[in-house]
Amino acid sequence: MLHVDLPSLAELKALISTRADACLSIYVQTTPQTQHVAQSRVQFGNLVKEGLKLMEAAGIDKRRRALLETECAALGDDDEFWKYQAHGLAVLATPDNLRSFRLATAVKDAVQVSDRFLLKPLLRAVAFPQTAYILALSENAVRLVKIFPDLPPSEVKVAGLPVSAADAAGRASINNLSQNTRLANAEGQTFLLRQYARLVDGALRQVLAGQDLPLILASTQPLESIFRNLNSYPALMKTGIAASPDRMSDGELAGAARPILDQHYRDEAAIAKAQFETRLGEHRATTDLAEIARAATNGAISLLMVDIDKTIAGTVGDTDGAVLLSNGTAPMDYDVLDEIAGRAILNGAKFLALRAPDLPDKASLAAITRYPIAP
Repeated sequence: MLHVDLPSLAELKALISTRADACLSIYVQTTPQTQHVAQSRVQFGNLVKEGLKLMEAAGIDKRRRALLETECAALGDDDEFWKYQAHGLAVLATPDNLRSFRLATAVKDAVQVSDRFLLKPLLRAVAFPQTAYILALSENAVRLVKIFPDLPPSEVKVAGLPVSAADAAGRASINNLSQNTRLANAEGQTFLLRQYARLVDGALRQVLAGQDLPLILASTQPLESIFRNLNSYPALMKTGIAASPDRMSDGELAGAARPILDQHYRDEAAIAKAQFETRLGEHRATTDLAEIARAATNGAISLLMVDIDKTIAGTVGDTDGAVLLSNGTAPMDYDVLDEIAGRAILNGAKFLALRAPDLPDKASLAAITRYPIAP
């Protein structure tokens, strides 16, 4: 089992806004196989040592370095913590605080010391959380199941959810309508199924309101089409599980949902790339680093795509967004791609952390802006 704990968007924004005399960011590849995690622990210790050397070179006060070293050493010595890992680990520490996040996706080993955290490796995990809802809907039963990357799927209790279509209609069955001539035909059955679907949708609003996690429908015709026509949840996915869920366990539903969710994420990247190409002709898209830095600083970006594997060292002006590149050896420099992404997120931009082949022209980053960029 993978053990994953990701920051919420609010937590991520708090991390983006963090400034301190010393922010140590460590990313290390791990394994969910406890018997093989020792190598990751050793590498974590090596990265801590490297980070402390960088702090010393940057002139960080010795007492502050000692505080941070103590916190990192405590984490490195925590046998219980290292028993439960996934494929990547992020450790973000200042002399006053340490946060760790276990990631479902592998990361490259990395260490950075600056006055802010390196967060880009977290962005892909946050943008593609591998979490979703499944609505298992049939005439005989309905249940809402939530799937996770790290835990077994679990049924979500929904107040007011009808037990079945017959329960919603207040009848023994919706397939024998002879007791009411007005409904004694296929049209009458469709009427009752609509009533059922409407009640299901209304009950789900209590749980799903304000969320944007994908909802995958597991159902068969005609109920599948009827529910889609009445659904009010914006994140219902177009592709569903085309099978009766009555005899499917929660685990089987999760297994059928995974390929659908993976394709959904691939589609998101493809749609963003197509939108970028469209906006180019409107002067609302660019891959120019300096232009994107200014736009991010001014809150002008609506969508930002970032190469998760690329690093460009330097600084970005706090007020004007001016980029000053370096060779990566200057004390307290940071990844400017990471800083630009953080500013865009704080200003409400949607973000996608991608691999190079998924970005337009394989650029380091690409942005769609809220209004045309002056030539």
